[in-house]
Amino acid sequence: MGNQIWILTPEEAYKKYGDMVYRLAFSRVQNKMDAEDITQEVFMKYIRYKGQFANEEHIKAWLLKVALNSSKSLFSSAWRRHYASLEEALSSGVQMEEKSEVYYTVMQLPEKYRVVIQLYYYQELSVAEISKIIGKKETTIRSQLKRARAKLQEMLKEGRYEF
Repeated sequence: MGNQIWILTPEEAYKKYGDMVYRLAFSRVQNKMDAEDITQEVFMKYIRYKGQFANEEHIKAWLLKVALNSSKSLFSSAWRRHYASLEEALSSGVQMEEKSEVYYTVMQLPEKYRVVIQLYYYQELSVAEISKIIGKKETTIRSQLKRARAKLQEMLKEGRYEF
């Protein structure tokens, strides 16, 4: 680590943002073990990162961006395309850690909607922050949030959620 100047040490960053990174990863991959692997990978990249962070908000945004990119990498890997975990093979659905009706319904949304809902409501990021992290226009993020809310409302009204 040598000359690295930490705003937050890796331990402090993990304590403060580890749960946030895990929840985002889990919302994308819907698998506990993969989400744990992604979380570990994100914080290993944080340790090896040689750049400077302006402040804690910069660290938070960087961690979220790395988590999103790591999730994408997992889906595009040859291993993932040809692998089905024992949990997936034996169960009709992924084991959820949250037990709320809304959470289960959010997890059934298409990925692009799950991610914006996760970042906006669970991580409490602004549309502008989400736009920067995901790399899409703010109008796109607003549209996805609006569509996600409508879809969630419809699914909850109809009772279309699986436990």
